Amino acid sequence: MRSNRAKARAGVSLAATLPLLTGALALGIPAAHAADNPGRAMIAGTQPAWATAKADKGATAGSAQVSARVYFAGRDAAGLAAYAKAVSDPHSPLFGKYLSTQQTQARYGATKAQVAAVKSWLKSSGLKVTAVTQHYVAVTGDASAAEKAFGTKLHNYTKGSKTYHAPSKAASAPAALKGAVLTVTGLDNAPHKADHSDQLPPPDAVFKNAGPFSSYYGSKIAKTLPDAYGTKIPYAVQGYTGKQLRAAYGAGKYTGKGVRIAITDAYASPTIAFDAATYAKNNGDAAFTTSQLHQSLPDAYTRIDECKASGWYGEETLDVEAAHAVAPAANITYVGAASCYDDDLLDSLSKVVDNHLADIVSNSWGDVEANQTPDLAAAYDQVFQFGAVEGIGFYFSSGDNGDEVAHTGTKQVDTPANSAWVTAVGGTSLAVGKGDKYLWETGWGTEKATLSADGKSWTGFPGAFTSGAGGGTSKNVPQPFYQKNVVPKALATANSAAGNRVVPDISAIADPNTGFKVGQTQTFPDGSQQYSEYRIGGTSLAAPVIAAVQALAQEANGGKAIGFANPAIYAKFGSKSFHDVTDNPTGSGLGVVRVDYVNGLDATGGLSVSVRSLGKDSSLQAVKGYDDVTGVGTPAPGYVDSWHH
Repeated sequence: MRSNRAKARAGVSLAATLPLLTGALALGIPAAHAADNPGRAMIAGTQPAWATAKADKGATAGSAQVSARVYFAGRDAAGLAAYAKAVSDPHSPLFGKYLSTQQTQARYGATKAQVAAVKSWLKSSGLKVTAVTQHYVAVTGDASAAEKAFGTKLHNYTKGSKTYHAPSKAASAPAALKGAVLTVTGLDNAPHKADHSDQLPPPDAVFKNAGPFSSYYGSKIAKTLPDAYGTKIPYAVQGYTGKQLRAAYGAGKYTGKGVRIAITDAYASPTIAFDAATYAKNNGDAAFTTSQLHQSLPDAYTRIDECKASGWYGEETLDVEAAHAVAPAANITYVGAASCYDDDLLDSLSKVVDNHLADIVSNSWGDVEANQTPDLAAAYDQVFQFGAVEGIGFYFSSGDNGDEVAHTGTKQVDTPANSAWVTAVGGTSLAVGKGDKYLWETGWGTEKATLSADGKSWTGFPGAFTSGAGGGTSKNVPQPFYQKNVVPKALATANSAAGNRVVPDISAIADPNTGFKVGQTQTFPDGSQQYSEYRIGGTSLAAPVIAAVQALAQEANGGKAIGFANPAIYAKFGSKSFHDVTDNPTGSGLGVVRVDYVNGLDATGGLSVSVRSLGKDSSLQAVKGYDDVTGVGTPAPGYVDSWHH
């Protein structure tokens, strides 16, 4: 998946998800009248946590340029959150009573008067309005105009090795707007962007796996190599295909017919239609029918070099092919963002909601929670709440760096998977045996040790942690109602006595060492573009697999949308709907042998032989019951049928 949306976001105790718990005012709706700022209403969460007195380098030049977005709170932000909760909760009389896009906008969107008032205030401050949507007004201008508009001073602050401008105190809006403003983003100019995965091959250059391979788990044992975990271990699989994954997760006769899945990433692979069709044909999946795969793309792309645009092609390819492999009759709409920045990714999510392009949305990107600022959290949550009211569910990969300590030095979860309004998808290592039989899963967590020069031992066995499913306890988001009585208290209260959101909610195959085979057109060393297939993983794989399983579940539900699924998923906890995944399903340590081309393409640069452990996810552990590697577990054969009514 993605790993880090290098956003300037910061851990704060306030949470945009408060209304899920209390029905209180959503964060960022001006409620407090600052005593030192009469006639103004403070917009909470608009000063990033890194803008500290210690980091302050003085006032920003008045001529510095600012691009900001002012998001509308709408007619009834508290009502939106309350309805989003009720419509998603199986115990509520409003469960499943979704509103149409038009009804949702009419009931909870901004009024024409609110939009006009916000525009007029911004223009009168000297800012130029560059876009108006039903969600926000975008403006540009110099720092002095922004300071006038938002009642704050911009200062320069050091953040890491760089310097960025940010408000020296929280922004405010005129009290006369009567709470029309949800939040403001863009007043700081630190990068706000997402990464897809470090599990994907390098941009554009061809990537191939070396063999030997197992065709199913354990089919080929590395008899000539040293023991690991007290025994000879198998070679990694060549890459599971749809038939094996459908069997593992209980697809049965369901195909996702009549269900719409949307996939969001940045940019768009120019060869996706050819690649997806070729892959399906080669690997026994149903052919794509005419109009089964759609793309909804922006007019222009930006930040192509900064976001390494071609690196996102593999992400789109994986998401489309995995979703189709598991739900071969579902319609898939790929919604490409103009860049990897939050503003553009938010626009893609809004496009899905505003046009109801799908009921299920798979998202394999994100960032670490420490980079999440509350202004952006509020903007994301509003989109997710609008979606929930319309019967649209969002699925986000939980991350590929385990507890993030090895990656960032700090134990933390990823975002937007940390939102209480999305389904966070964790990852497993999957063993599918002969005859497509489900054997077991462990939490995904890899330690890697390479073969010694004399070939007689594994150097430093079991080796250092390389990657694993993201999970843990949020520092920012309070515990959502659906996690109560399921998530163990020790996990929920890891960061506060009151309890916080724990990630993930559910999981599926992610380990690249027990990964999925994909097919993509890549650039070969001679400059030619050729289609080839390789094995891949990451929670970037788990998210579209779960989205596809949800499409099967929606078909089982008579085609009726499942919407925001977490309350219903947790209500099934402990039933035969889930495989309860642990790190030690066989009673002894597990690993696979992987052989890789050193140059990523062929044997001319030599081979690298390593042993990769299964079930060693940094400090996170998959145990009996709910855990912060796999959530409630993975879909068992009873899962899809459990939605049948």
